[in-house]
Amino acid sequence: MGFIAWIIVGGVLGWIASLIMRTDAQQGIFLNIVVGIVGALLGGWLISPLIGAGTINAGDFSLSGLVVSLLGAVILLAIINLFRRGSVR
Repeated sequence: MGFIAWIIVGGVLGWIASLIMRTDAQQGIFLNIVVGIVGALLGGWLISPLIGAGTINAGDFSLSGLVVSLLGAVILLAIINLFRRGSVR
């Protein structure tokens, strides 16, 4: 059951991050899931040591874990936009 919840929450976080970064029209469900999960890994690597919260990849489905994962997904989309367009947007 944890794997299915991980996919669903990753997809929702990827979708919210794509709405924040205005890239929702370019992504489908699969890319939203990938952005959510990879963004959670990035957030866990960059943000978690600073504030001491986990991510969805670590099984932390608390509010702080969701926020860290969402911030990681937003950072991931900003990096992708920087390389694709030359601007963060």
